[in-house]
Amino acid sequence: MKTVLLKTILRSMLAWSGVALLTVSALSASAQTSHPPLYRVADVPLPGPPVRFDYQTFDPSTGRLYIAHMNADHLVIFDVKSRRVLANLSGFTRIHGVLSVPSQHRVYASATGDHQVLALNADKLQIAAHAGPVNYPDGLAFAPGTQRLFVSDEHGGVDAVFDTHPFHLLRSIPLGGGAGNTVYDADSGHILVAVHHLDQLAVIDPSTLHILYRLPLSGIADPHGIALDPASHLAFVAGEANHSLAVVDLTRRTVLSRHTVGDDPDVLAFDPGLQRLYVAAESGTVTVFQLTGTQLAKLGTLQMPHAHSVSVDPSTHLVYFPLQDLHGHPVLRIMRP
Repeated sequence: MKTVLLKTILRSMLAWSGVALLTVSALSASAQTSHPPLYRVADVPLPGPPVRFDYQTFDPSTGRLYIAHMNADHLVIFDVKSRRVLANLSGFTRIHGVLSVPSQHRVYASATGDHQVLALNADKLQIAAHAGPVNYPDGLAFAPGTQRLFVSDEHGGVDAVFDTHPFHLLRSIPLGGGAGNTVYDADSGHILVAVHHLDQLAVIDPSTLHILYRLPLSGIADPHGIALDPASHLAFVAGEANHSLAVVDLTRRTVLSRHTVGDDPDVLAFDPGLQRLYVAAESGTVTVFQLTGTQLAKLGTLQMPHAHSVSVDPSTHLVYFPLQDLHGHPVLRIMRP
């Protein structure tokens, strides 16, 4: 996940000048009502000190939610069915990204403080292997066809590639800018990386490790968070420098629309069943959108302290927000549509 940086006034003016070229209707499309877009179900206490969380990953086969407790150097494992913490694992120094790979019975995590990527045995809940070095490992994506792991190196300006059998660093792919989030597109079989400063989406072939093409994201300043709707061939990309969101048609390779979200958008989650998109920002603003076809409409916003990480269970449609400090203690806020 990103390091929060001060953006210059000139950068913001240039970025928003691109947005101004967009039609007003694309920016203002809204389906907001008097009803909140989410309702609180429970606040479940989490272990550890009231310090920053980061990415989450959900394993639907086990009902486990893995939560990176970044500034506590721990990985929290939460059972969504019983709503209890199963484990709080140490050894994950400055953990940022976390990714469950059920087919391997593994969970991969970026131990950013050690410049390493760790492989956790999901059955034994033990660290099975580690590999690196990576300058600043952040978000992760897994390509099942090649059994390779792709890791954003935000400060190194590359995407680091790991073979998982055996687990080792294979090579790095230069991006030309800071690496935002990295995701796997199940529809195309490609890896997508948001590239800071260049304001692009780099599309990588996981077999050849070549960048196939770069998709310009006009009006999106420092793209970072990404979510996908593979069935509709859409990507949702958030610009952290100008609180913006792009809807990208991956087939036509074009930006369909742009929208406004909270300041410093970070993590995105998409519920394919409800066709809902959640955008969580460093400002604590969560923006909820409804997708209809290729049209995105804003349902509303919520404000929660430090709610910059979000995960969704596609079977129950429950939404999870780890909040670092609620009355002096960390909690996992569970919400429903």
